Amino acid sequence: MIIVEFAVVPLGTGSTSLSKYVSEACRVVKDSGVRFTITPMSTVIEVKNLDEAFKVIKDAHEAVLRMGVERVSTSIKIDDRRDKDRKMEDKVRAVKY
Repeated sequence: MIIVEFAVVPLGTGSTSLSKYVSEACRVVKDSGVRFTITPMSTVIEVKNLDEAFKVIKDAHEAVLRMGVERVSTSIKIDDRRDKDRKMEDKVRAVKY
């Protein structure tokens, strides 16, 4: 599995609260059917290939734009490990103290 962390951030909303935009982006991720987890600062997904990842991220990005936002900044981190199959939980378990 490829593990991808991303954050969709609307800019210029006129408010310090972004939860309604983040909630909409997360709804899109949930509807995609990929495994995901939400963290305080980003969303992490597990996908089989990068095309699937980019589709989910694009859909979340576009969903925020459809809410009337004129500018969105989306950041992406990709962990594409090919020597073994692992999940999000495996990465966390490997560094637990």
